[in-house]
Amino acid sequence: MDASRPLPAAPADDAPVSERIRYRLVSAGCRHHANDNIAAFIEPGELDALQAEVTERMQAVLRSLVIDTDSDHNTHETAKRVAKMFVREVFAGRYVAAPSVTEFPNVSRLNELMIVGPIKVRSACSHHLCPIMGKVWIGLLPNEHSNLIGLSKYARLTEWIMGRPQIQEEAVTMLANELQERVQPDGLALVMEADHFCMHWRGVKDSESKMTNSVMRGAFMKDANLRREFLSLIAKG
Repeated sequence: MDASRPLPAAPADDAPVSERIRYRLVSAGCRHHANDNIAAFIEPGELDALQAEVTERMQAVLRSLVIDTDSDHNTHETAKRVAKMFVREVFAGRYVAAPSVTEFPNVSRLNELMIVGPIKVRSACSHHLCPIMGKVWIGLLPNEHSNLIGLSKYARLTEWIMGRPQIQEEAVTMLANELQERVQPDGLALVMEADHFCMHWRGVKDSESKMTNSVMRGAFMKDANLRREFLSLIAKG
């Protein structure tokens, strides 16, 4: 945080829960962008209060859109449903701690290419909050000191990282950082391919285009043959 920027005044006890959480984040100099996890700054019971606050604010949005939610049975509970969806489901990766992941020592000293995927991806574009739907492949080249994790844990970590508003390029890098720290492999490769509904649903309304991007680290960056093997194998899948 900029040292020249004064801290905000402490919120009153009856201030909205979002203001209390934000005050802790700012006081700690902690970034809280759309794709950041802020679980460490949320106290027990506050997630329920945050969901209730989002419900109230979403109801105001519907009113500003001139939707009569009192007489329209289809939208009577929409604000509550949207708040639950944002806080507990599609953006849950912001508000909950990382999933528990058991790590195992590489007793057998595995050092061959491992590929996990495709893992289904559900995220949201931080520009328009439209869905991003796709899949991720993960390639690992472990060494004798690497920590191995169970197959399902790759999917859980992917879901946790992707469950935030973001852009695809940053999401893949964040997932790579998380896996690099946990597994410590000699090489790490990720490829993500996804549909972006901000293109399908609005703007140019292009229903065919997908976005594919990759992150290559360690041996995958240095060894062209290893990189080709990984890309060839996921293409067959």
